[in-house]
Amino acid sequence: MSVMPVKVGIVGLGRWSRVLTRAAGKSDRFEIVAGYSRSEEKRRAYERDFGIAPVPELSGMLKDPDIAGVILTVPNEQHLPVAEQVARAGKHVYTEKPIANTLESGLAIEALQQRYGVQVMVGHSARLLKGVRLIREAMDAGELGRVVFMEANFSNERALEITPDTWRWYRDKAPGGPLSQLAIHQFDTLHFLGGEIEAVSSVASKLSPVGAEVDDQSMTVLKFADGKLGYVGSSWTSPGIFSVRVFGQKGLMHYELDFGTWDTPDKLHETSLLYIQRGKDGYARREVIELPRGDMFQDELEMFAEVCATGEPAELTARSGNVALAVVNAALVSVERGGGLIGLEDVMAASRARLAAA
Repeated sequence: MSVMPVKVGIVGLGRWSRVLTRAAGKSDRFEIVAGYSRSEEKRRAYERDFGIAPVPELSGMLKDPDIAGVILTVPNEQHLPVAEQVARAGKHVYTEKPIANTLESGLAIEALQQRYGVQVMVGHSARLLKGVRLIREAMDAGELGRVVFMEANFSNERALEITPDTWRWYRDKAPGGPLSQLAIHQFDTLHFLGGEIEAVSSVASKLSPVGAEVDDQSMTVLKFADGKLGYVGSSWTSPGIFSVRVFGQKGLMHYELDFGTWDTPDKLHETSLLYIQRGKDGYARREVIELPRGDMFQDELEMFAEVCATGEPAELTARSGNVALAVVNAALVSVERGGGLIGLEDVMAASRARLAAA
């Protein structure tokens, strides 16, 4: 990493830009030096709150030779057109998850790398949580033996609060409800922990009393290429939780955190739990593992700074972002077909064909 902090810009100055800008302020590896939004009101508020000068036009940011990369926190359907502008200017791209609103757009974003000689990184920060990283370390060290099953859940009460004037109400903007908005985090996390995903089966239902178009509960089974199975549950009508459990033939590990502290990741360790249970009679002797303080958002942004400094791909690649989105798409197809098993490569191939025909 260069001694001088990497300079980046940020496009889209809504709520999530503020979460990331706060995380950026803790790092000496990079610096957000310019912000852009089409809204003059948001530009003024961003400058007032963070002291970072906005630009009145995106072109001004893209012409700045000192800016090596650009962070995108724009709505999902804007990811592709804005990413293409950024990549065409020769700057690396960081886009929030999901990589795009459709898999075709996600694959088009991935193709920008070869077309313009830049790297694209996707902000699937959940896999950077300290508990998830410690589980992976234990797996790699053989502490759990052969891993055979995994389960995860990401839920909150969003469906009890949404109204027709919010985008999450509508099926075309938030397909599957929590399936595309929450479970996608866990699809990426289990892909990181478990390897390549071969097929997907899912069911969903609508139980919220508010009457939104979207389903608000989902259960998805993942079949991995090596034979292990995984399950991801997601509810939009219950208190928030994020949990991951990994079962091996020698032991299991369980991790959970309080979703209420998601936007303040440096406090997550205070209300989180991680333990390992070894052997068939190990329940009473579960070992609670102390979680270190961390900040998944700072970690992912520093990863992007490294991408900008070196031009080398990071762990959070466009491809992994598209795998997570393909699992969502496969799950939606499965829901429509009554829970049948849908091959992930079939979904990818169909999207590639549609993209080529466009």
